[in-house]
Amino acid sequence: MSPTNPIIQQVTERVAERSRASRTVYLERIRREGALARERGPARAHLGCANLAHGFAAASAEDKPLLRGTAKPGVAIVTSYNDMLSAHQPYETYPGELKTAVRKAGGVAQVAGGVPAMCDGITQGRAGMELSLYSRDVIAMSTAIALSHDMFDATLMLGVCDKIVPGLLVGALHFGHLPAVFVPAGPMTSGLPNKVKARTRQLFAEGKVGREELLDAESQSYHSPGTCTFYGTANSNQVMIEVMGLHLPGSTFVNPHTELRHALTEAAGARAVQITAHGEEYAPVGEVVDEKSIVNACVALLATGGSTNHTLHLVAIAAAAGIVLTWDDLAELSKVVPSLTKMYPNGQADVNHFRDAGGMQVLIGDLLDNGLLHGDVLTIAGRGLDHYRSAPSLKEGSLVWEEVTSGSSDLDVLRPVAEPFSADGGIHMLEGNLGCAVSKVSAVKPEHLVIEAPAKVFDDQLQLLRAFEAGELDGQDFVAVIRYQGPSANGMPELHKLTPPLAVLLDRGQRVAIVTDGRMSGASGKVPAAIHLSPEAADGGPIALVREGDLIRLDSAAGRLDVLADLSERVPEGRALSDAEWVGTGRELFSAFRRMAGHAEHGASVFGVNGAESPTHGPGLGFAAPAGFAHSEVAE
Repeated sequence: MSPTNPIIQQVTERVAERSRASRTVYLERIRREGALARERGPARAHLGCANLAHGFAAASAEDKPLLRGTAKPGVAIVTSYNDMLSAHQPYETYPGELKTAVRKAGGVAQVAGGVPAMCDGITQGRAGMELSLYSRDVIAMSTAIALSHDMFDATLMLGVCDKIVPGLLVGALHFGHLPAVFVPAGPMTSGLPNKVKARTRQLFAEGKVGREELLDAESQSYHSPGTCTFYGTANSNQVMIEVMGLHLPGSTFVNPHTELRHALTEAAGARAVQITAHGEEYAPVGEVVDEKSIVNACVALLATGGSTNHTLHLVAIAAAAGIVLTWDDLAELSKVVPSLTKMYPNGQADVNHFRDAGGMQVLIGDLLDNGLLHGDVLTIAGRGLDHYRSAPSLKEGSLVWEEVTSGSSDLDVLRPVAEPFSADGGIHMLEGNLGCAVSKVSAVKPEHLVIEAPAKVFDDQLQLLRAFEAGELDGQDFVAVIRYQGPSANGMPELHKLTPPLAVLLDRGQRVAIVTDGRMSGASGKVPAAIHLSPEAADGGPIALVREGDLIRLDSAAGRLDVLADLSERVPEGRALSDAEWVGTGRELFSAFRRMAGHAEHGASVFGVNGAESPTHGPGLGFAAPAGFAHSEVAE
């Protein structure tokens, strides 16, 4: 194994130094709680009789005496099960399986609570999408409510998709003295090839196929229980959680309803018992998630060209552990982390192909061997990330792990560090007189990385779609500026429905790009885009000063985003919807989130940094930057 790359080490040390005060407060608290847990035994032992009686009143005849007693550790199951989402439908049977596994391992498990799990695929382009990012913080609070019963010694987290996993982890970190084992459900088997699906979407955007043809293609792609197989936010979640040591090794991409999946689920339940404060392998989630594991997650995201949504979620997750991560850290890491995978939308393969090419074990092993991951970390599998070089399998009905020593079996999908698809990560950070933004370049052709063209300004995505349908965007180069789409304006919805029409124009030879304070999701494709622009228009960001026809220069290669116009005498145009206008689909219930949401570069969260002094905030302003944060180009 090579020494840690000097840039990886420098960034880690900088994150640790920046976070020293808040991380110290956080660790002191969770270590105090951990010491108390070891002293008093299982958590429910300190409850009053009435409290405890409520806690086991509905338990099964098998579990009631175990819960009444105070010898066996209690394990909380927090689930995002619903049978509408394909990724979460398999969780229907998990509570029973996990309860049995926990009981066999010497503990007792209960479903402590559920969290909401909305589907961005269903709400895409609709009003419900404006609640999607807010749902992450709702999920964190729901997790806290589940665990607030204070009966538990470990947690089993059931979640896969988009905001669900970050929300579960943020919530778990506020109970950082408890171990947290994340239990994946796995991807659906491969369906319609991604290239065919993408082409059908473009044909529909051009009016060359109808709704039935498009629905046939989509339903052949998304066809069964399991996570969608493209490499978007859901599967980026899974990669990062495994690299952070919160999954059992090799459990991420095992398909649902298989014998191996069932065995791994049982093993996760048993492991939760083994790593409580009452055993010899105590692994509290607040110690597993530290500065090194956060940097490891960033490296994994960059090496795989993962979802841009995680430039928000990683910042929020780090903050929950008392750690201050910035976009500048991601930008510096991106310069030394090579792109090692090609999965749709960055290529034609899906996550099943990635798994079959060697998957997580080959990826993690190669990154470790080249000094691009910290190996000396605590994981739920034990001390050291080397545990994650091993792949699970069933031998004579027993679950075993064996180290993977071979390399990739398909270099079109997974490559070694010595032979990458590109020398840097698939996500670039942009700076300029419009603020700071994120650009996912792994699916963008080199000739499209730089564009200088007049602005076409829209205050919502429907305006752009109507302009496309009317032919008003034909035959011209432009940068589409879509503003008032940030967390304070309307919840920062994904604008993924803009990709097919703009891809059509790109294929016709026009030079087009997107600049927005909204999101484009893990499914952003070949259209060059500067997203998550911060500060946002609703908070007085310069994007509100851009006028139709202003020259915009987007240089994703150099990391620059500028408007080539004098903005000094301008006043903002356009506006976010008022609370009275922002109604329907339950949006009015989330008006407080609009007023409290922080800037995108700070995670777009309503929470501050755990362990830090209370941040200041106000209507429409979001949280102030954490202590020690500095960004050279953020507007005053």
